Amino acid sequence: MKNTIFTGAAIAIITPMNADGSINYDKLGELIDSQIESGTDAIVICGTTGESATMTDDEHRDCIRFAVKHVAGRVPVIAGAGSNDTKYAVELSKEAEAAGADALLHVTPYYNKTTQKGLIAHFTAVADAVNIPIILYNVPSRTGCGLEVATVKELAKHKNIAAIKEASGNISYVAKLIAECGDNIDVYSGNDDMIVPIMSLGGKGVISVLSHVIPAETHRMAQLCLENNFAEAMKLQIEYLDLTNNLFIEVNPIPVKEAMNMIGFEAGPCRLPLCEMTDEHREILRACLAKHGLIK
Repeated sequence: MKNTIFTGAAIAIITPMNADGSINYDKLGELIDSQIESGTDAIVICGTTGESATMTDDEHRDCIRFAVKHVAGRVPVIAGAGSNDTKYAVELSKEAEAAGADALLHVTPYYNKTTQKGLIAHFTAVADAVNIPIILYNVPSRTGCGLEVATVKELAKHKNIAAIKEASGNISYVAKLIAECGDNIDVYSGNDDMIVPIMSLGGKGVISVLSHVIPAETHRMAQLCLENNFAEAMKLQIEYLDLTNNLFIEVNPIPVKEAMNMIGFEAGPCRLPLCEMTDEHREILRACLAKHGLIK
């Protein structure tokens, strides 16, 4: 059995921006601190929610270095290092490891996509190049390229491929994945609306967007699942389902950044091509935050 990277609720953290679109490292540090103080169990830096797709190479590397230094060992730091270019994914993974990241998050290749054979070759090349654990990221709705259960089972044989962030939205797939792979790979929910269902099947936790606005409650939901108290965890899942859904009322991370700005945290804008929310969606989000007492 491989070592588990974390259990509970990790945050797929936003990258706060200044008005001119540059990265606001002061606010990123504040957000990291507040999350850890609220019980968040790991920090995922430079993921989709962190707008890594619009970062320059230098920004990507600098964000990883900043997160590692600022977290200072309080919780694991998981660095997004995925790419549709295997060579670049290897290079970035090596640099993240050298910077002190505890683990890596690797999305399936997007746009050019590949076959299942290509996925095995791609992830194996990355895993062979580093000595820290890798979390595979299965999100076919965004990449157009999904991991089949048999592919994950084969990749799980590698000593450095330790987990999968599962965001297909297919609970049947998750059940088959856990049945086939067993203890060879940990499963994390990549969808906040499926924390309890996935953990009830044996998942270890969630990589969350919801944690931005209710970190303590998201941590508690996952912790209750780890304690096999699914009845209480389910109550939290249902209580905050509207908030979970409204944080995805437009393309992530547009709504969560807007929500953070609404509750008084200076998250700043998203980078183009992500743009401001529509007025209609903004008011729906505002009403939902007010309902849950997060704003007046």
